Amino acid sequence: MIRVLVADDQAMVRAGLRLILESQPDIEVVGEAVDGEDALVAARRDRPEVVLMDIRMPRLDGLAATRKMIDQHPALRVLVVTTFDADQNVYEALRAGASGFILKDSSPEHLVAAIRLIAAGDALLTPARTRRLIESQVRPSPSVDGTVVGTLTDREREVLVLMARGLDNGQIGAALFVTEATVRTHVGHVLSKLDARSRVQAVVVAYESGLVRPGST
Repeated sequence: MIRVLVADDQAMVRAGLRLILESQPDIEVVGEAVDGEDALVAARRDRPEVVLMDIRMPRLDGLAATRKMIDQHPALRVLVVTTFDADQNVYEALRAGASGFILKDSSPEHLVAAIRLIAAGDALLTPARTRRLIESQVRPSPSVDGTVVGTLTDREREVLVLMARGLDNGQIGAALFVTEATVRTHVGHVLSKLDARSRVQAVVVAYESGLVRPGST
């Protein structure tokens, strides 16, 4: 059962999301939050695995809440819910460790599939859209130490580049002629060495370090 927390300042949106998610046999809505501060309290209290995080909320917005939440709960998966897919705040949330984003006009089926995907952690959510967002916002960053990417082995760099292309673990294994279990091990090493809290955060580091360049994937 995937435990989900819904954070949105609009009561009707929260009610609609709850209705969609509670119709699924493998998803449980364990709490709701009306703003970022409330979400931090609810994350400690309700122990969700996935948080649906609205970006624009009062008191503490979704970006700041994401940063604090992932810092406090590194294993937590945050799915940003947004109106626009070219929002710098969404990009910053991905940089902070959010596992992906979904548009508010997405279908219920897409929402449910997104939650299952990021809970599993074996693939990049909507890879083409995620790449477009990253490539529209990324700038080479002096704060990204190239030696960190340099600590990766040749195989780990190959895996990271394939992750940036949007391949899931099974596809990466097929491309490199290794088992999916081996790919999981490599991905775990990549995330650990890059101090990345999510697959997409590692991809952001790959772009910011210059390992992957816009248009190259």
